[in-house]
Amino acid sequence: MNEFKKPDLDHVVHELISKRWSPYVFDERPVGEEDLLALFEAARWAPSSYNEQPWRFIVAKREDGEEFERLLSCLVELNQAWAKHAAVLALGAVSLNFARNDKPNRAAHHDLGLAAAHLTLEATARGLSVHQMTGIVPERARELYDIPQGFEAWTALAIGYAGSPSGELGERDRSPRSRRPIREFVFSGTFGTPYGGS
Repeated sequence: MNEFKKPDLDHVVHELISKRWSPYVFDERPVGEEDLLALFEAARWAPSSYNEQPWRFIVAKREDGEEFERLLSCLVELNQAWAKHAAVLALGAVSLNFARNDKPNRAAHHDLGLAAAHLTLEATARGLSVHQMTGIVPERARELYDIPQGFEAWTALAIGYAGSPSGELGERDRSPRSRRPIREFVFSGTFGTPYGGS
């Protein structure tokens, strides 16, 4: 693990959580097919409202050339600049309505996040890294991949092996990780009142 990315924990958590971070610099090694499929198996078993499993993923490996470039073009330019070095790119889309009654699924985006979190932890367990992003061009994704009405491209993931931090992007990877303390987001009694145990 990048020495700069060791978190300053207030409470002990599982090492898969403490080791996980989102690199900007990727090594260009390919990701094996078994490893890649295991990541999506982990996503498959994420919880979801009414077990709807509203997530869908479109995947392209860098070794697939044209397909990779097509998916890369669905990212905003700022993200294309570094994500082009990842071994794999994936677009995350959601079904906006419940299949069971066609009513709006307020949990859809939340559930896509859960699936991506499962995928990310499985990647960490396998020595891989995932950088999630919302900087995509949904309309381009819809056009290029014939995403049907009722579905929406929402996020993207860069998947691969973290590279050696160098250059301007490496500065980001060398910067220490930080998080707001628990008392700033866990409340009790009223909003803004820190939970007593934090």
